[in-house]
Amino acid sequence: MPGQVREAEPGPGGGVIRFGRSELRVTVAVNGAVFWGWDGAEPEPSYALAVGCPEPDPRAVLEPDKDGGWRVVAERVTVVVSRHGGLDVCTPGGVVLRRDLPPRWWEPVGGGAARWMQRSEVAADARFFGLGGRAGGPRLRDGSYRLWNSDPGRAFGPGDDPLYLTMPMQLVVADAGAHLVFHDNTWDGTVTLREGEEGAGSGHDRPGRCEVRMEGGPVRGWVIVGTPARVLHTWASLTGAPALPPAWALGHHHARWGFGSEHEVRRIVAGYQERGLPLDSVHLDIDHYEDHQVFTVDQRRFPKLPGLADELRRDGIRLVSIIDPAVRAAPGNAVYDSGSVLDAFVRDASGRTVRGEVWAGESVFPDFTHARVRKWWGDLYEERLDQGFAGFWHDMNEPTSFSAFGEPTLPRSARHALEGRGGDHREAHNVYALCMARAGYEGLRELSPHERPFLFSRSGWAGAHRYGGTWSGDVATGWPGLRASLSLVLGLGLCGVPYSGPDVGGHDGVPSPELYLRWFQLGAYLPLFRTHAGPRAGRREPWEFGPQVLEHAREALLERRRLMPYFVTLAQLARRTGAPYVRPLWWAAPEDRALRDCEDAFLLGDCLLVAPVLDPGVERRAVRLPRGRWYDTLTGTPYEGPAQVLVDAPLSRTPVFAHAGAVLPVRGEDGGTELEVWAPAPGRTGGGLVVPDAGDGWEVAEIERYVARRLGRRVVVTREREDGPEEPSYPVRVRGLG
Repeated sequence: MPGQVREAEPGPGGGVIRFGRSELRVTVAVNGAVFWGWDGAEPEPSYALAVGCPEPDPRAVLEPDKDGGWRVVAERVTVVVSRHGGLDVCTPGGVVLRRDLPPRWWEPVGGGAARWMQRSEVAADARFFGLGGRAGGPRLRDGSYRLWNSDPGRAFGPGDDPLYLTMPMQLVVADAGAHLVFHDNTWDGTVTLREGEEGAGSGHDRPGRCEVRMEGGPVRGWVIVGTPARVLHTWASLTGAPALPPAWALGHHHARWGFGSEHEVRRIVAGYQERGLPLDSVHLDIDHYEDHQVFTVDQRRFPKLPGLADELRRDGIRLVSIIDPAVRAAPGNAVYDSGSVLDAFVRDASGRTVRGEVWAGESVFPDFTHARVRKWWGDLYEERLDQGFAGFWHDMNEPTSFSAFGEPTLPRSARHALEGRGGDHREAHNVYALCMARAGYEGLRELSPHERPFLFSRSGWAGAHRYGGTWSGDVATGWPGLRASLSLVLGLGLCGVPYSGPDVGGHDGVPSPELYLRWFQLGAYLPLFRTHAGPRAGRREPWEFGPQVLEHAREALLERRRLMPYFVTLAQLARRTGAPYVRPLWWAAPEDRALRDCEDAFLLGDCLLVAPVLDPGVERRAVRLPRGRWYDTLTGTPYEGPAQVLVDAPLSRTPVFAHAGAVLPVRGEDGGTELEVWAPAPGRTGGGLVVPDAGDGWEVAEIERYVARRLGRRVVVTREREDGPEEPSYPVRVRGLG
């Protein structure tokens, strides 16, 4: 343990406090985030930070506190360090949000990485969120959560942990406020959580508890205090702005393992077109490769792939290619040969290339923690672009290997460059997919500089949002899998990954028509809307489930198409603010305990509340509404929140509510953008933001601000500009006055 405090040395934004056996650095950055690091741990090097550590806040000063401790007072947070090495994170008013007890280390006698543990306490009413993609979320109940990106090897459900994308980041929400804590450590570890309990009557509160254990690496982290919106904005300023997907990627994607041939792709596309179903992209899985080898094409089944891609693009449909990191270890394979010349593949401690077993057979694995290897890999995407692909889907990149190393990944002794520092797979494993995404993203920016890359990845770590999004992986077909899909999207959004979505219908089985439809309806309101299934599962085309499902699926697709301008706006705002498209109901009111415990509905931006049906046989459901007036978008019926209401939820619809005063950009019948305005409550105003679609390039569109005012039975909408309000340039349609 650190021991007793001995001295302190003030510095920019904070300073260093020395104890009997250790020292602690505390620094408040100009964006309000607080860095802390033990035993000389600095903010850099870090895979999470985008462009290095922000400058320290010159107004924050280290000063003595009571009982021999020290404190740093900043605009948004006060950090108090006890004489034994405990650390309290407090609001500016002095309310303790988090109490970190002194850390403990276990150091091997013979040297090497030290295990460490840190225990923390939070308010009795606090709720835990985050830690990456967790099927049992978004609220994290009592239990242990492993920090080790893992392919479960089968379709997963709510009880499975860990999954493909973990990160040591928590968002904690309590009555007193919200805070984010991020332990910047890529090693294997566990986080054990236990929610608190408030005492009844004269009883004592039992605080919530968190215990973080790491198998090595630095004891360092960041803390951010504020509203959820401010916390995620500051997180994005630290770790980078989320990648902005091209507009077509906000539409409907269709994928399948086993398209089999160009003819089958055309048949499926024709099925969508003949039935009037919007389709924006088709994803080719691993079976389109020659012998499953990455960056190849099976010429027997896809002899004219570039021509197929051009044909589809003329119809507004893009091709997306799967890309796995494993390279078949066979001389004569162009990727293997060029990587061998470059010495690009992971080796073991004796210098031999590490081999594993993946779809292509015996394979080797690029070391993406080396800049030279990332450049080589990124250049390989030129072959994909030449084949006509417009987007890329990274899979099996935890990394996964089927060979028996004790777990389905590379051996922990495998060596990695780690940007020149050197280390083994224990440190590199969790950032392997992050570095692969960086390689692909940077390569695509060089190869096609005038188009925004579209890339999403099964695995990743803190900072992966800089390069694209993710999807939920191989979720099990069933009603629990449907519920897990929403949990994953909500949880990832609170971790700063705004673009994500599930495989509609699940991965491994044949969903019932009702389950498929409910999954499809949920997907229509999520950022990544993709139908997909594994090799032994049934088809996922809407017409395979009967005429009733087909008709209702068409309605969901058309509604998604109608909301495309709103999704474009949410994507632009996510890039600028870090706010997720899909938000928990408590996003704007974290102090509302009833909303904190609601996990079966979500906000889509500021304007819409979506209440999907997640259980079989449901035709009416209860919906928890936040404060304010909300309109049922189907019937126009107004409801006053906070309240719980019971609404119809037949197979034909997902209950959706619009906030009074909301100004939504939607697609009109002529294909142009129009403003759908929901009448403010009497005596109130409302508004909304619109970011026009600037195309798939790098042009920055201006944010347009609109205000809606209710004047008796009329609603007046104006665009707010610096030189005064003006009439909107879009058609305006007012709803909610009936």
